[in-house]
Amino acid sequence: MAEADIAVQVCYALPDSAFLRSLRVPAGTTIEQAVMRSGLLQKIPGIDLAISMVGIYGKRKPLDTVLREHDRVEVYRPLQADPKEARRRRAGGKPAKG
Repeated sequence: MAEADIAVQVCYALPDSAFLRSLRVPAGTTIEQAVMRSGLLQKIPGIDLAISMVGIYGKRKPLDTVLREHDRVEVYRPLQADPKEARRRRAGGKPAKG
């Protein structure tokens, strides 16, 4: 008897739009397989899964993570600025207390 399909979502956020695709995949499908099936890489060809970070509901996961029912796979864009440097700029370059 074949394993049942599970419902998952694949998403990728851009500054002015988002890709969100709901799909049914066989139980045992990995994050990488779901992204490939979703059509994301065809829609946005600049994504390289070899270097992109991925996760499920905001928690980073490896590409070989097996999905569960209702998981939302997120493909993350690279950071545009170093978070520490961005905080320093917002703080106005004030020296650290201590």
